[in-house]
Amino acid sequence: MTTAGRTRQAARNNEVILAAAREVFLADKRAPISAVAERAGVGISALYRRYASKEDMLRTLCHDGLQRFIAEAEQAMAIPGDWAAFEQFVRGVVDADVHSLTVHLAGTFPPDEQLTADATRANILAEALFDRARQDMRPGAVPADLTMLLEMCAAARVPDPERTRELRGRYLTMLLDGLRRGGELPGPAPTVEELNWRWISTP
Repeated sequence: MTTAGRTRQAARNNEVILAAAREVFLADKRAPISAVAERAGVGISALYRRYASKEDMLRTLCHDGLQRFIAEAEQAMAIPGDWAAFEQFVRGVVDADVHSLTVHLAGTFPPDEQLTADATRANILAEALFDRARQDMRPGAVPADLTMLLEMCAAARVPDPERTRELRGRYLTMLLDGLRRGGELPGPAPTVEELNWRWISTP
């Protein structure tokens, strides 16, 4: 096999491992790394050649999710129409299932500098899209409400992945309509502490 072929094979193997890790840790964030090896059909040594620890693997999964979030936001920024750009961004993030794993794994590992930098970039882009669409929203709506909205959609999950996608699209439409229409929202928006409490400590 050529060097290029080995590189492609290694990338495919890594994709298989990360897909298995996502399934395993969504079901049980405290599962051992050996469960990932079993699901992926590889030896435990193959995992440790790529990831020095379970924390490294969890960090990679969350980082991949953040990068997808950023990509969806950057694509939406180019769309004309403020509400259209915001809605495409939100639907893209929900379809990518970014929040399911990120929220589930929060607090299970310490974030590194790159993860923190990407999280900052993601927040800046999301707030910019939110601000563009703010004129079409209920009075009192704030970017923190978007975080909670995405978490609500991520909570919709059934065994069938396609049905999960359909249900999330259904409830996202309801949530977006609720954000866009009507009078003042009841109660205060979530605080920074309420949004970030999962990341305060690690086990």
